[in-house]
Amino acid sequence: MSFLKAEWRKLAFINYEIQPDLLEAFLPYGTELDFYDEKCYISLVGFRFLNTRLLGVKIPFHINFEEVNLRFYVKRWKNNAWHRGVVFIKEIVPKPAITFVANNFYNEKYETLSMQHQWLEDENSREVEYRWKKNKKWQYLKVKAEKAATPIVTGSEAEYITEHYWGYAKVNNQCSNEYEVKHPKWLQYHILDYDLAVDFTLNYGPIFKFLNNCSPTSVLLAEGSEVSIENKAILKSSS
Repeated sequence: MSFLKAEWRKLAFINYEIQPDLLEAFLPYGTELDFYDEKCYISLVGFRFLNTRLLGVKIPFHINFEEVNLRFYVKRWKNNAWHRGVVFIKEIVPKPAITFVANNFYNEKYETLSMQHQWLEDENSREVEYRWKKNKKWQYLKVKAEKAATPIVTGSEAEYITEHYWGYAKVNNQCSNEYEVKHPKWLQYHILDYDLAVDFTLNYGPIFKFLNNCSPTSVLLAEGSEVSIENKAILKSSS
């Protein structure tokens, strides 16, 4: 049985190029950084969990909720193929039980904060916004896109960003957790505009302060789908 099943919907990605050496301290054992077009990326991602089930059970008041995370991209060579995955710097949710389970069972870095979202659409466009309150200050990311969804082009940056099907979490320098994230290929919406009010230092620490003054490399909005998160495996050094 899958550890968690849910829908991830209306995923807004704000993508930045980052110097690889800034991520070395966060790199889980057994992985290496994954590049696209010789660039290293980090992404701020907002979306909604819908119809969430933990070990097949819907937990009251923890079924539909927002998440905003900051993540980067890694890969691991296994069985003569690359497992391409993500590592989370932090994941923000409004539900303390989700934080407790993820931090204690998967060694993730969840934080529980007040959150809101807004989805609007008219005949031609849609707007998606995710907000969270940190130290009494509201932060937000917002995108406006065309209403119709289109396929993600094979080999594109959008495919690179959205198609990492493994999660990795650092335990220590000789141990990490690995879990599979299953979902079909997503559709995307063409971006018309975006807005962002995020204090990266406040939310993620001084190492990411430079993002306060950076323009994104790209902005994406993906429709999402049903997903399943499988049970973890533990990667350990043999030495």
